[in-house]
Amino acid sequence: MWLWKKSWLAPTLVIIGMLIVWESATMILAMPTWLLPAPTIIAREIITSWSAFQQHFWATTSLAVIGFIVGVSIGLLLALVLHLCPRIRQSIYPILIMSQNIPIIVLAPLLVIWFGFGLFPKIIVITLVCFFPIVIATLAGLGQTNDDLLHYLRMSGASKKQIFLKLELPHSVPSILSGLKISATYSVMGAVISEWLGANRGIGLYMTLAQSSFRTDRVFVAIFFIMLVCMCFFGTILFLEHRVLKGFQKRGRS
Repeated sequence: MWLWKKSWLAPTLVIIGMLIVWESATMILAMPTWLLPAPTIIAREIITSWSAFQQHFWATTSLAVIGFIVGVSIGLLLALVLHLCPRIRQSIYPILIMSQNIPIIVLAPLLVIWFGFGLFPKIIVITLVCFFPIVIATLAGLGQTNDDLLHYLRMSGASKKQIFLKLELPHSVPSILSGLKISATYSVMGAVISEWLGANRGIGLYMTLAQSSFRTDRVFVAIFFIMLVCMCFFGTILFLEHRVLKGFQKRGRS
């Protein structure tokens, strides 16, 4: 517990210092609120607008969770297929790389044209930004298996299934968890982008309306909650990573 508090002390002090400088700069330079609101104004807007904002918050959070689950499931399945079938990997892997060169903000309007303004195109957008990190991380983890242990299991007559379940998959867990942390934060970004294109609620819609009415304080409110959701997602995966790796360590000792 003491180490956890110590690890968060430095970034907390830095954030507090940045907020003090920000607040002081807006007062000294007499910044208009529509150009750059002070942190105290943003904090006051968070409190006063929460009753109306919470529906947007929960809409984006639930959308990000659904998209994250779908994207990670597809990414893990695809990574396993590519690892177990080298010929398929040689054919599809270059296409995966090229798919990441297409900007989501450009592809998203096409998805709306093809599938409408419902939930399905939003899930596709989030899946596209989530599945690639988990695919790459999983493939990297599966490819980092210890050669000596792999040779030993093969010499012992272990089947491909046994090698995968007993050696390759456990060794890839840290890499998979790293990919999950990246995908978790990307899912929130994908949810907000999908809401820019058309939604009746969500942080992306709230941000768009705030920008059009020059309510910069509300834009910062949206940014604050986007960061909050990302931190919660990242913290959840970090907690699971700690528990899972701790479980593997106990198994290794026993």
